[in-house]
Amino acid sequence: MQKFFVNSVQIHENRAKIMGEDVNHIKNVLRMKLEDEILLGNKNTGESFLGKIKQIQNNCVIVQILNSIKSSEPLTYIHVFQGLPKADKMEQIIQKGTEIGVSEFTPLQLERCILRLDKKDENKKIDRWQKIAEVAAKQCKRDKIPKINFVHNLKNIYEKIKEYDIVLVAYEDEKQHSLKEYLKKQQLKKIAIIIGPEGGISKNEVEELKEHGALTVTLGKQILRTETASIVMASNILYELED
Repeated sequence: MQKFFVNSVQIHENRAKIMGEDVNHIKNVLRMKLEDEILLGNKNTGESFLGKIKQIQNNCVIVQILNSIKSSEPLTYIHVFQGLPKADKMEQIIQKGTEIGVSEFTPLQLERCILRLDKKDENKKIDRWQKIAEVAAKQCKRDKIPKINFVHNLKNIYEKIKEYDIVLVAYEDEKQHSLKEYLKKQQLKKIAIIIGPEGGISKNEVEELKEHGALTVTLGKQILRTETASIVMASNILYELED
């Protein structure tokens, strides 16, 4: 069953109005008909509903809401702070991370980042990345679309990471402490993970992060690509902590 997202203002009593690009997708790609059932997600609240198509118009689709659906969102909130990678790797990280269950992404400008974005390019990238997160959330029937933040540097995130139960840095020179070791020690609901770009996080950056409470972990004997590390880390966290 297909899923689409709407805002709270598009829901009135037991009716929802789907608008924008989704209308063409419903009419001309999926070729859905009146009385077909559909899944709806509220972008603002994270609620999900089962609905039935009642009207198909040129610029909107009217859906009757039948009932609420129990949330399937992970209980663990994972925020990926990702060193900006080259080319379209960030798109892959966001797409696969969304499918796994990541809740938020923040691109990081680190010492070894090759990609540098000016403000105009950054705005375009954020819009595209947010759209990729929405499409992935629809595909895997997430109740919430992950939030994609603007690019930050390390100094910008130190106040933010104080909100998390634990902050874990994937670091290739860490040989002793594993991800599993830290996950077993306490009840964790909000986790921040920090991944370097191609070339990894510099030693100076790691030391600075440690001064602000972050912990370094090894992800195993193999050195993972940056676009692989966050996916491996997030999936292992959810495997360990979710029922």
